[in-house]
Amino acid sequence: MAALLHVLLFAASARAFYLPGAAPHNFKKGDPVPLFVNALTPMLSSGVDNSKLKSLINYDYYNPKFRFCEPTGGAQKQPESLGSILFGDRIFNSPYDIKMLESNGTCQTLCVQRDVSGEDAKFINDRIREDYALNWLIDGLPAAEMKIDTRTGDLFFDMGFNLGNDDGKLRETPALNNHYEIVLRYHEPVQGNFRVVGVLVWPSSIGGSQEEPGTCETGEHIEPLLLTETQTQTIRYTYRVTWNQSDTPWATRWDNYLKIFDPRIHWFSLINSLVIVVFLCIMVSMILLRNVSRDISRYNAIDLSEDVQEDWGWKLVHGEVFRTPGRPMILSVMVGNGAQLCSMVGVTLVFALLGFLSPSNRGSLATVMMICWTFFGGIGGYLSSRVYASLGGTERRKNAFMTATILPTVIFAVVFLLNLFLLGAGSSGAVPFGTMLLIVLLWYGISAPLSAVGAYFGSRHGAIQHPVRVNQIPRQIPPTPKYLRPTAAALLAGILPFGAAFVELYFVLSSLFASRAYYAFGFLALTAGIVGLTTATVSILFTYFCLCAEEYRWHWRAFLTGGGSAFWLLAYGLFFWASRLNLHSTSSAILYLGYLLLLVMLDFLITGTIGFLASYWAVRRLYSAIRID
Repeated sequence: MAALLHVLLFAASARAFYLPGAAPHNFKKGDPVPLFVNALTPMLSSGVDNSKLKSLINYDYYNPKFRFCEPTGGAQKQPESLGSILFGDRIFNSPYDIKMLESNGTCQTLCVQRDVSGEDAKFINDRIREDYALNWLIDGLPAAEMKIDTRTGDLFFDMGFNLGNDDGKLRETPALNNHYEIVLRYHEPVQGNFRVVGVLVWPSSIGGSQEEPGTCETGEHIEPLLLTETQTQTIRYTYRVTWNQSDTPWATRWDNYLKIFDPRIHWFSLINSLVIVVFLCIMVSMILLRNVSRDISRYNAIDLSEDVQEDWGWKLVHGEVFRTPGRPMILSVMVGNGAQLCSMVGVTLVFALLGFLSPSNRGSLATVMMICWTFFGGIGGYLSSRVYASLGGTERRKNAFMTATILPTVIFAVVFLLNLFLLGAGSSGAVPFGTMLLIVLLWYGISAPLSAVGAYFGSRHGAIQHPVRVNQIPRQIPPTPKYLRPTAAALLAGILPFGAAFVELYFVLSSLFASRAYYAFGFLALTAGIVGLTTATVSILFTYFCLCAEEYRWHWRAFLTGGGSAFWLLAYGLFFWASRLNLHSTSSAILYLGYLLLLVMLDFLITGTIGFLASYWAVRRLYSAIRID
């Protein structure tokens, strides 16, 4: 408990220093301040209880149908990290002319787009109805709208801003936002040096004559710009830059963006989860210390010279408990891949807690996860090889090959199929061919050889020695109680780990599918630790119950029991779809189901591995403590 308190204090103090990963950029007065544009993403309105996401398709900012203004000489793509590309970032330069502390309050025309066809107007109107948002970047900070948390009254920056407004009660045609009030906050740490510490944008729709230069006046009396889908028309884009001095230092400029909505919910979830874990640990300790210790003492007190020994409960199956299970190859491969994933998650969370995954480095989280997965192939190969040998397997080369290739192949096949749907929908989120090739090289060029090396060392260490011998003739298994049958046990055991994580799960799903910022890695790391401990204790408990019922086929049951939370994750994902998503297109629905099934599969491998290894450890400790004639 003391260690847990230290972790809590560390997580609470993590906001005291700036997350490393980007150096401050000092501007002089009159220096150009580049504005970069990113892909358009569907938006989930903050503070609106019934707001639902209507699409999962991202669009390139310079998609010809949007008719946005392009810079002179054409748009130039900016270099991005692997994780940034995988998460759909497509960053380009823009024609906005912004200079430090200049153009304060002056209305400027960006460009005039003539001959906007009805087809393009329909495309834009459909995206407005689907609540798409524009995403800009200035000095690494995303453009945001200042909003108020309706629960706490706190001000925060909601990243992205609306493409247009769709007020179906007032008009059938949505209004396109063609004017942007850009408010840049700056801090002056040293006289003459300025740093950008906030980017706010208020979009508005200004109609009237688009051919003649107009003003940037906004308000209720201004007619909005409505795009007609039956004839061509003109769109004039305007903007105004305002500079506001701020006391916010550069080191804490992300605090307003990384808003944690009602942190009491997170704390309540953690306290609730801790109560569950403490209860489980006490229950397992009582079973192991009282029942098992009493049984062991009674068994060891029996005179082995007597002809009759009275065995009952879990000791009856001492000659069967380490019998080779069915399909040991598949089980060992899944355990190896699950261990590789566990290592990846653990190291990534440590990096995140230490602050090395700065939000300024877009996609750094996904990049670190990919690198960790690649270089932890040796862990998966080693553990898979040793488990396979311990289960009595003999085809070690086949085991090493399957451990290194099966999971990457399955993931690549699913992602490739989903990528085809993205390409068909014209989404910018489709992974480029070069990136796909790079991922293949990482998996099969680095991870697979490391997995083979790990399998070699695992084979050299050999099988784990079991404390009891296996009988030549398997004993008959009595009827198993209904609650200990594989499906029922997995569902019952999965409730507790899922209950410990479902609050954080909502925020994670909102971040993955609804483009909401999530940076509560302290809560996430604690939740992950609680889920792992809960999974281990529940798996040990159900394995003990199975052995007491003379059901010695515990290997697969332990894995299924540990992975039972994945079934509840699938159910919650479908509930999240019904409650927070309103997907209109088939492509979006297929994308959501595809990514959800990937998450469920990975969660099943991780928690199943934890359950199996915990049960394996408990069973070996249990049967090594008794004397067997």
